[in-house]
Amino acid sequence: MWEAIRANKRKSVCLAAAMFLLLAGLGFFIGMALFPASVDVEAGGRVYPVPVAGGVFGVIVAGGIWAVMTAVAYYNGGEILMAVSGARKIEKQDHPQLFNVVEEMTIASGLGAMPAVYIIDDSALNAFAAGRDAEHAAVAITSGLLSRLNRDQLQGVVAHEMGHILNRDILFMQMLGIMAGTIVIIADLYVRGMFYSSGGGRRRSRSSSNGKGNQVQALLMLLALVFALLSPILAQFIYLAASRRREYLADAQSAVLTRYPEGLASALEIIEQDSQQLARLNRSTAPMFICNPYKQGLSAFSLMQTHPPTEERIRILRGMAGTASFAEYQRASERLGAAAGVPASALAAGTGAAIREAGVQAEARREEKHEQRKTQWRQATDALRGVNKFMFLACACGLRLKLPPDFTRDKVACPRCHRELVIPVAALTAARALGNTLERAAETPPPVPPRDRHEPPEPLVVRRQPGAWTTFRCPCGETTNLPPGLQASTVQCRQCKRTIHVHDAA
Repeated sequence: MWEAIRANKRKSVCLAAAMFLLLAGLGFFIGMALFPASVDVEAGGRVYPVPVAGGVFGVIVAGGIWAVMTAVAYYNGGEILMAVSGARKIEKQDHPQLFNVVEEMTIASGLGAMPAVYIIDDSALNAFAAGRDAEHAAVAITSGLLSRLNRDQLQGVVAHEMGHILNRDILFMQMLGIMAGTIVIIADLYVRGMFYSSGGGRRRSRSSSNGKGNQVQALLMLLALVFALLSPILAQFIYLAASRRREYLADAQSAVLTRYPEGLASALEIIEQDSQQLARLNRSTAPMFICNPYKQGLSAFSLMQTHPPTEERIRILRGMAGTASFAEYQRASERLGAAAGVPASALAAGTGAAIREAGVQAEARREEKHEQRKTQWRQATDALRGVNKFMFLACACGLRLKLPPDFTRDKVACPRCHRELVIPVAALTAARALGNTLERAAETPPPVPPRDRHEPPEPLVVRRQPGAWTTFRCPCGETTNLPPGLQASTVQCRQCKRTIHVHDAA
């Protein structure tokens, strides 16, 4: 993507030059109108006093403003644009999911530092990124958009903004916003000043003795007024220098980073269908948003748009098939007759990864498999308890209690709802009878092996806590569980027939 980065740097320099010329012209005419010091210029046999000194002074002032605003736009433009948009910086504990998504996309994009995260407290749906480079970048998302998007859609939007950061669109757009906003402010101040001081200006004109000078002064003031009125419009047309291709490239970057084009496509669809307009919206910040924030008025017309049609962007994303790559995005755009203009270096970057399935569906399948594994594990353990003659008792709250065969009490409290359950007498009697049988079997000495077989292993001594279950592993690997009600002092390993002496712990 080095072509896009180089083009954005080149456009930033050209933009700075264009803005200087526009500011210089505005300063020249305003300076000539406000400062009447003039020189005589002969034209057509007549001598006209022209206030060149005021114009030069206006150019100097405009140049100083341009230098200051260029430095401000470069170093602090991101913070200014966030403040103008009403965005507030948040930390991870404020919105963990958003931070997690930004962290994921930072790692996927290979940025050296994670962008700062901002939230705009606005119910309208939109987002933008700002900053001069990857180390000084920020991402802002409206609270309305956060409340409407699922995780896949949020990933698509954040990855789109990461694309702008990677391609250095943010530097060009933030300089465009700050400097164009400066021109609008200067022109607006002059026009307001002209109307407020128009009475005094007329009195000064009537008191002057130089009629020709008054005519020239009036003409220059008229030209300054016209230029001041047209400057914001010219600044708006400079927005057309912000090529629409930057949005196509950011969309393609989002598809590559997330490997799920439908995430951004569905997010753009939701944003486009929203009819609410941002509360703090102006012409300086409008081109930076992911979709055209103007929902009505002249700025919604295609001539004044700096974004390609959202419907076209959605169709291209949904036209991608097979792999999430720049080449596939370019092919999808060509099939629809759109000129995405993906750089050659991006097209040659590789075939890309396969488009993944929706995270929501994958998560649902993971949860389904997890529940299935839990069910299988529960069924297996219940089968083992059934073999060992455990008694199963169902509570009204839905919990199923599993009582060992030597359970001696006739009541038990449910650990979930604390309801006292009565154990059926027949089941309790059967459990106790089975427990006595197990005790007698444990007390029976093991059969003596024939002389022609090897000697039995040496006995093992196990200490247990009275009234509690004791679990131990025999040296042969067999696991044995001793119930709390066991009265026998010796048991036998089922596998190796080792005699195990059971003693209470001191």
